[in-house]
Amino acid sequence: MNALHILATQSTPSVTSDWEQGLLTMQGDSYPENSFEFFGDIIAWIERYLKESRAPLRLELRLEYMNTSSVKAMMDIFDMLEEAHQHGRQVSVDWFYDPRNERVLDLADEFREDCSFPFQIAADG
Repeated sequence: MNALHILATQSTPSVTSDWEQGLLTMQGDSYPENSFEFFGDIIAWIERYLKESRAPLRLELRLEYMNTSSVKAMMDIFDMLEEAHQHGRQVSVDWFYDPRNERVLDLADEFREDCSFPFQIAADG
């Protein structure tokens, strides 16, 4: 299961992975009824990639809204990336946001404060 493709719904973001490029993208709103269930496959893919590949891993995010349980799941993901980074892995996050939505900028900035790996935040478009 090197490929992970989850279609967006009204309450979940689209998720696409590219094992060869070391890229995981997420785009859209995230307020699923069961965040643990939704993010389970994403976390499993990242864990597997970090275990089986020595190549860099980059997350490209275009998340517009996240409920509390989605924020917790993203914290778990960033914790995994931080641990990998502390063990010498090349990991990074590029978070693109709509400049009209300052709440997303603030959220991304809060996440970035806890990360020592490269974490870029940029206005989209």
